[in-house]
Amino acid sequence: MLNNEVIIIENISKQYRISKRKCYITFREALADSATNAMTKVRSFFKWAGNNEKEKVNLRSSKYNTAYETIWALKNVSIEIQQGEVVGIIGRNGAGKSTLLKVLSRITEPEEGRVTLRGRVGSLLEVGTGFHPELSGHENIYLYGAILGMNRWEITRKFDEIVSFAGVEKFIETPIKRYSSGMHMRLAFSVAAHLETEILLVDEVLAVGDVSFQKKCLGKMEDVASGGKTVLFVSHNMAAVSALCSRCIVLDMGHKIFDGKPSSAIDYYFKQSEARGRVRLSKRTDRGGTGVCRFTNLIFESEDGEPIDVLHAGQPIKIVMEYVAERNANLYSIKVGVHISHLHSTFKCNTRL
Repeated sequence: MLNNEVIIIENISKQYRISKRKCYITFREALADSATNAMTKVRSFFKWAGNNEKEKVNLRSSKYNTAYETIWALKNVSIEIQQGEVVGIIGRNGAGKSTLLKVLSRITEPEEGRVTLRGRVGSLLEVGTGFHPELSGHENIYLYGAILGMNRWEITRKFDEIVSFAGVEKFIETPIKRYSSGMHMRLAFSVAAHLETEILLVDEVLAVGDVSFQKKCLGKMEDVASGGKTVLFVSHNMAAVSALCSRCIVLDMGHKIFDGKPSSAIDYYFKQSEARGRVRLSKRTDRGGTGVCRFTNLIFESEDGEPIDVLHAGQPIKIVMEYVAERNANLYSIKVGVHISHLHSTFKCNTRL
């Protein structure tokens, strides 16, 4: 059987060193610390001068190491991706998603592990990083395309398509510094999206531009996915992940904690997020009213009465609300409102208990 794996990630780990910042101090404390540090440096110098060379090196390293601490952005992550797969990567901020793509793009090197890539790699990470503000949009297309790995003939062949997709035909000879931020990002995404690669790494590009351009981005991503290319797609847009991807990986604190179908991965991610930040309704303090009647719990149930943690479109549900009320409370005057917010609209429903 032929080996169709185009991305093989074997136990990669990436560590970052971060500075330890001191708390703010008063001017008097700063003067006292300066005097203390001066005496400490004098004592350290005489101690250092009396040591041999090996001990001097140890003193230097211990001095500088105390100013830093380290965190693991990725820890022992292993993933195998087949040719033509579209894999979503989701997780909360700081989970290691962007770091993983930067390792795959060779922007940064891992401390441990190995990555094998079979094919030309295109990256849509920090869109527009290579643009020069003094150059026109026309010139920046060639500059940015070259940075992404496209040759001049390839850029010329796709130039009209890039400009049309970005919708900046009228301003193509204008310096980039006069572009709005949305125009700047649209042109940059358009250049990157027209790369001819076997492997495409995409990091949260659907946040680019206005609503109409986001739809164009999503359509372009669908074309790439249907063209047989291997795609790694990082996004917080769960609808886009569900629509584009055939497989989804959940990262948390640098570890791979789930790998499976997008619907199952999204359910798992929401359950993890809910468990981490859950506050019981009875403990909520951000509520108004007289307190005559207080809701203490809210439960979603299926038609069979089974609790539901994650809701899906079109799924029949029961909403069970638990409350406590004062003995003489008039519950017939209480109204319950349900608001369901969507990206484009809000559904509202009011009823009485």
